[in-house]
Formats: sequence, structure tokens, C-alpha cells
Amino acid sequence: MIRAMADFATLDVAGAEVIDHRPHLVMPGFIDTHLHFPQTQVIASWAAELLDWLNDYTFPEETRYQDPALCATMAARFLDRLTDHGTTTAVAYASVHTSSAEALFAEALKRNMRLITGKVLMDRNAPEGLRDTAQSGYDDSKRLIARWHGKGRLGYAITPRFAITSTPAQMQAAQTLAHEHPDCHIQTHLSENHAEIALACELYPEAADYTDIYAHYGLLRGNSLLGHAIHLSEREVGALAEADAKPVFCPTSNLFLGSGLFDDARLRAAGLTNALATDIGGGTSYSMLQTLAESYKVLQLQRQRLHPFRAFHWITRGNAEALGMADRVGTLDPGTEADLVVLDARATPAMAQRMERARGLMDELFTLQVMGDDRAVVQTYVAGVACKR
Repeated sequence: MIRAMADFATLDVAGAEVIDHRPHLVMPGFIDTHLHFPQTQVIASWAAELLDWLNDYTFPEETRYQDPALCATMAARFLDRLTDHGTTTAVAYASVHTSSAEALFAEALKRNMRLITGKVLMDRNAPEGLRDTAQSGYDDSKRLIARWHGKGRLGYAITPRFAITSTPAQMQAAQTLAHEHPDCHIQTHLSENHAEIALACELYPEAADYTDIYAHYGLLRGNSLLGHAIHLSEREVGALAEADAKPVFCPTSNLFLGSGLFDDARLRAAGLTNALATDIGGGTSYSMLQTLAESYKVLQLQRQRLHPFRAFHWITRGNAEALGMADRVGTLDPGTEADLVVLDARATPAMAQRMERARGLMDELFTLQVMGDDRAVVQTYVAGVACKR
């Protein structure tokens, strides 16, 4: 826990270990609100677009996560990658297998890391080894919630992958879970790709649109995280705003798969709080700094400006607010959890050369935002413990 924040000369540090990180910047640890634990080894896989990528790479890879030993090994490597890049809080999808969620929860608990995850609900339009049923998905989720939700710094996310891979019966089961566990987050995908939207609406012809599918099953609320949310009608934007659901901007994934440009200003003007995420492994970097760099470019193409002060707020307190956790993470306020990242804006020769002409904090942050990656992360502290080797 952060006990105090003030000018060093005024702090009483008697008996404390003093670690001097000057001249680097110390800020709250980064928060990643949408990424996929079982996809770390299909990053940088070539495909035409989203549905091809899922069928050709993602689904076959996720089938491997029925193996508990593989899950345990990959959970440790996954969380290492996050903290190496300065991420201290994550919201992740597991696979359909309980073994994947169990392993990720167990590893995060061992590290005292704040993590929200859940087993994917997926009972159709997927390979045989990657499907549950409406009943088994419900039962498995209930057991995982009872075992892990609220334990240490862990939280459960009810996780229908997206409407395409869940039958109406499974969506009803997800609705029941959501009703029974209002403090659990809900995570799914929405309107990432035109072909995806068309198929979802074909599978649910009674729905007014893609967003209405989730609304019909009671899956839109203040702690719902909706990955992508790119191609939305005015009606859909209004429905999301009325529910206070949280769209999640995934710029590296959207560019990599050619899905489209997230309209941040439009959604914010409607009163929505937008989160930001890497979307590993459709996303191409674990780094929230690189995610900011691509966010800047996506918004520039739409004549929207991402100032560095707002950018770093977004991946710290802004994402904490989207998760309903600003009283715990995303700030340096006394009483909040001691998740910190230490950044060096001169980490590479090119960055150091740029910083020779820096005019102040804005330039330093923008250098990190545009040129930074894991090399700029000097140290990451999770609950006060240094974890970057």
C-alpha cells in the first residue's frame, strides 16, 4: 500500500529502504483491459482478417490449453511479459478450459497481482476440443467464481467470447451468471469486423443489431467490457451509454487485422468511458507504450488529438475508472495499492538523442508514448515488490 506521497525532503523514511530512481519517472503501473492469455504464441500470425485469423491460428492454439502443465508454464511466462512491459493490472480471457483459468489465477495469486479473468463460454462455431455446453459452461464458471473471485487481488469476469460462438441457451446461462454475480465483470467482443457483425446478426435475427444481442441477455451494465466496438450505429451507441458499458479500444489489433478505426471522440461525446488495451494476440505488442503510439495514429487519422498527459492518464487512472477500481489502482494516492512503473525516456540511443532537445515533461512523456517499449521500463513494482528481472 502507498502510505504517503510528498516531496522527499518532507517524508519520514526512518527505518525504510530507500531506492533512488532519479532521474526516471515513477508513475502508477499500467492497466491492460483486454487481452488473451492463450494467444501469446500466435502473435504475428498472418491472416486476411479477423474470422480467418481465429479459425486458422487462434482456435487451434487455444485447444492446447486443456493441458494443465502447459497452462501453468504459460501463465508464468504470460505474467512475466506483462510486468516486463510495466503492466500491473490485467483483464484477460482464458480458454474454454477451466485449467487455463485455474493456472492464471493461481500464478497471479502467487505474485499478489491484480488480475481479472474468466474461462471463455463457447458452445458452437469452434473446433470440437474448444467447446463447452450451456450447462457445463455455467457450472464451471460457478465453481471458478466460488474458488477465485475476491481472493487476494483477483476478480472473475463472466466471459461469453462473442455472440457467434454462443448459442441462445449459453447466452441465457451467461445472463443467469451475471444476475447471480453482479460484482463480477462481464467481458466479450462487439462490432470488431463487418463479417463478424453480419454473422452475429444472422445467428440472432430477432435482435435489432449486434449490441442488442447482449442487451437482450442482460449483459450490458457498468462493469461490462466490450472489446473493439468499432462499427456502431447511433442506436447502439445510445444503448451502450444508457447501460454505462465500457467500450475497449484495441489499436494494434484493429490495425493488424484491418478491422477499422475506433472513434474515441464520438463515444466520449455520448457519455461513454472508453478503456484501452493491447488485445494480445491479435494485438502486436504487450507494451501499453506501443499501444499508446498506435492509439495516437488511429486518432490522428480521424483528426482527434491524443495529448501525452491524457494518454498516460488513460493507461493508468483512466483504465482504473473504466474497471471501477480507481480507489485501488491507477494512482499514487495514499491508501491505494503500490503498483508502480519506473520509466526511462532515454532508454535507447534514439530516445536519448531525442531527449537532448526535450522542453519539459510533455516532451518526455511523448517520447515514451511514441518511442518507448519494454526497454524503457526500468522496474515494475507489483504490490510494492520489484518484479522486473
